[in-house]
Amino acid sequence: MKLLKSIICCLAVSMAFTSCNDWLDVNDDPNTPPAEYAKIEQLLPWCQHYVNYAYGTWGFRSQFACQAFTATSRVTRDGCSAQWEPTTSLNTTPYQVFFVGAGPNLDDMYEKAMNQGAYHYAACARLLRAYGFALMVDIYGEMPYTEAMGASLTPRYDDGKTIYLGIIGEVEEAIQLFGQEQASGAPELAVGDSWNNGDVAKWTKMAYLLKARLLNHMSKKANGSYKEGKYDTAEILACLDKAMQSNADNTVITHYDMAENTSDVLLADPVQTSPAFDNAGMGGGATTRPTQWLVEILTNFNGVGVEDPRADKILPWLQTNYTEGAPKAIDPNDPSKTLVYDGKWMRSAGVEMRQGLCDENTNIRVNGAGPFPITRNFEDEAIENNGRTVAAHTWYCNTDIEERQGDTIYVGFRSGARGYYGTTGILYTSGYNDGYAETSSNVLVRPNSKTYWATYAEACFIRAEVESRTGGDPTQAYLNGVRAALEEIQACLSTWSAETWTGGNLVDTRAFSPITNEQINNYIEALRAQGRPTLGQIMTQKFIAMLYSPENWNDMRRLDYSGYVGNGVNKWEKPYEFSVNGTAQGRLPEGMWRRIMQCSHEINYNVNNLLECQQLYPAGYNGVSPTDSEGGVWGVPVWWDTAD
Repeated sequence: MKLLKSIICCLAVSMAFTSCNDWLDVNDDPNTPPAEYAKIEQLLPWCQHYVNYAYGTWGFRSQFACQAFTATSRVTRDGCSAQWEPTTSLNTTPYQVFFVGAGPNLDDMYEKAMNQGAYHYAACARLLRAYGFALMVDIYGEMPYTEAMGASLTPRYDDGKTIYLGIIGEVEEAIQLFGQEQASGAPELAVGDSWNNGDVAKWTKMAYLLKARLLNHMSKKANGSYKEGKYDTAEILACLDKAMQSNADNTVITHYDMAENTSDVLLADPVQTSPAFDNAGMGGGATTRPTQWLVEILTNFNGVGVEDPRADKILPWLQTNYTEGAPKAIDPNDPSKTLVYDGKWMRSAGVEMRQGLCDENTNIRVNGAGPFPITRNFEDEAIENNGRTVAAHTWYCNTDIEERQGDTIYVGFRSGARGYYGTTGILYTSGYNDGYAETSSNVLVRPNSKTYWATYAEACFIRAEVESRTGGDPTQAYLNGVRAALEEIQACLSTWSAETWTGGNLVDTRAFSPITNEQINNYIEALRAQGRPTLGQIMTQKFIAMLYSPENWNDMRRLDYSGYVGNGVNKWEKPYEFSVNGTAQGRLPEGMWRRIMQCSHEINYNVNNLLECQQLYPAGYNGVSPTDSEGGVWGVPVWWDTAD
């Protein structure tokens, strides 16, 4: 049913362009019917797709700023982000996907639904609109809101407070509408809902979670009523009492790995696959590498001494030629260390990025342009490469820098896909004629990985944060959040239980093997033994649970990038490269990455209103032009990131 709903919506997307660009019409196209003919049950799943895609896009891109990932090049979009050199290549897709793909359709759907008495569809329209504008204001700061998607081609900007109070009001309206009985003859929500199959209770809990999330973003504000833009911990806890109470209440979006006869007309990406795959598991996954900080918090969180059961599922593995009993691989950057492998697969090492833990000699991106991409000699004979012999059927890095020839220890996240790549299974083997896989990818970015849109785990971590800030005991909420997140991954692993590879069944490998209840209990008890968690521990565990979510960057900014833990000795730090990158320092003169500058559409077509933002928010802008990509606009805090 969900598969069919998404495909049907290819009709609706053409209507989106008609809806928002009537002024361009010259002749009526019989293949592009006017928007008024689109039914609300056709509009909903396509709007869901685009809002989810916008979140997935920024969720992936922002993790480089968060220092979970780095890249094989310093000059690409992601490679620049990893060194805190923000670039304009970051800023268009989330804006375009929401304002073109979803926004106009959401307004149309709301009006039509209200006219039909289809109050649950109207509620969905309001809630998805709130999600989309929350993403926009969290990324860009100021944004057209009250005049957005209306008659004006140059809508005025609103400040962050106005937008936040507005979208909170939309969430509250959605909650009220979900509680109304639909009119006789109105389409049932299950007909169009591709997320929760019409389960109004789940939608309502999702709405309460979003409200709690938005209110919690105001943690830098003075205590008081949220209706005045203040930090309202009592209301946050009241919302959480009505949000998810277990994983059974979660909104989890199912995706499919299949050959498609259509693609997204706006982005040309497959429709049925996970947005995380489209952004992080396709081309982006080939050049992405885990950082040492991510490895640490997964393998020895805060010195707990027990490995997180998710480590094997999140860190990627390289299929090797090792045989049982062979000596363990040696880390060429530190001969005292051996790498984790199970005889046939080697788990990725982490690239050390942190200022204070590496320098010009040990940061491999500055000293040696690493980590280098890997390639494979899939021939039956050895080959010569850069003055060395590469054995048959082995991986190597095509570089003459001797220190970087061992960069095969850093594994990417690219996933196989039957539908998109035509691979025979979930492993990426395309181009490797001997059938070996360059990576296992990870549990969150495969084409049929699930999207954890609204979860009990997040609700628990928000509760733990509030209790930590207000003097309560956050321990149980913290542990509940960790357990919920572990159990989400535990359930997801069954997706690939029947997959095979050249060595047997994937379920027998550590990247795909089940997580046992014993592993979960052991990890929870190890965390419990550490006593009452600090706010930094809470937020670091939340970071793991919400990997690839935009919320991670929101949280880091709220905490001024401080307090996040490492392995008990080390902690999160800014990238070393920032300290030697003059361009990056010019764009972030205060040393903190706070927002993304507006995209070219706003600068090219709405610049006068954009420039008025300096008057809307003079204290934050402090004379910085919002159109100057080389200036300090990237370091201007968004509204909730300030105390006033």
